[in-house]
Amino acid sequence: MHTRTPRSSLGLTLALVSAFAFGGSGVAAKPLIEAGLSPQQVVWVRMAGAAAVLLPVTVRHRRLLRTQPWLLVGFGLLGVALVQVSYFFAISRVPVAIAMLLEYLGPTLLLGYLRFVQRRPITRSAALGALTATLGLALVVEVWTGLGGLDPVGVLFGLGAAVSQVGYFVISEKAGRSAASADPAQRIDPVALSGFGLLIGALVVTPLAQPWSLPWHVLGGEATMGSRHVPAFVLALWMVLVSTVLAYLTGVASVSRLSAPVASVVAFLEAIWATVLSWFLLGEHLAAPQLVGGALVLVGAFVAQTSRPAESATLIAAESAPAREVGQAASR
Repeated sequence: MHTRTPRSSLGLTLALVSAFAFGGSGVAAKPLIEAGLSPQQVVWVRMAGAAAVLLPVTVRHRRLLRTQPWLLVGFGLLGVALVQVSYFFAISRVPVAIAMLLEYLGPTLLLGYLRFVQRRPITRSAALGALTATLGLALVVEVWTGLGGLDPVGVLFGLGAAVSQVGYFVISEKAGRSAASADPAQRIDPVALSGFGLLIGALVVTPLAQPWSLPWHVLGGEATMGSRHVPAFVLALWMVLVSTVLAYLTGVASVSRLSAPVASVVAFLEAIWATVLSWFLLGEHLAAPQLVGGALVLVGAFVAQTSRPAESATLIAAESAPAREVGQAASR
């Protein structure tokens, strides 16, 4: 079994922080929606607020608009706007459990994209981790409770969220690799990528959210979280600063250290953390199958993060030399 490097250890830590930060968005967003904001307006507040926080960074790296315009647009559309908008449209037509499972087919779709489109080798542990985590997530969201009579449009939007999630990981990995480029013009700061992505995403969602009609007084009042009343602006700040700014910054940074396949499977922990928070903060209790599913997601994430980064996988043929074979066979 291969030795974990400081780089991969840091990547795993960042991926865990990102998953937990993203996972906290639901328990903050749901009370705001129940208080009077539409789902699209909550998404807009989240992205626009985060883009404003990161605006100084995007201004400092404005050269990226000239050197990497399509990468920024791709990340803003796929990695930010379409992931969230597709998910919210999906839950308006199919059960939330089904929509979540469809979105988190992203890591499995990512493995297929890397294997059959980019022709990159995929380690057995990454594939096994993805499949195990997908099975676990199916138990967590109790997928069997809403399979009858699914709206095909809702399913299409759920799959759209999964495909968009693939774009998030692929573009993040590409940006991470650019950091090693000898040409300074080709280097992409992950903070700047997140800032531009959130800014572009907010602009794209603006016509849907119509912020000019947003009931701003809701943010000045209180929202109900379970049996407690919480200032709505506190939930909004949490959603912007933790579940968006921190989540995207650590998520993008983790992909370049773990590789897209591994980081995407660790991201399954987002659903587990969201479920735990919903249990304690919103009173949505877990059934026995959900607890089993949570354990499977944890196992899948662990198995996936023990795999080699994608860059190393391309060297499998070279590593089969006798001098290396004994020490590395266990990691393949």
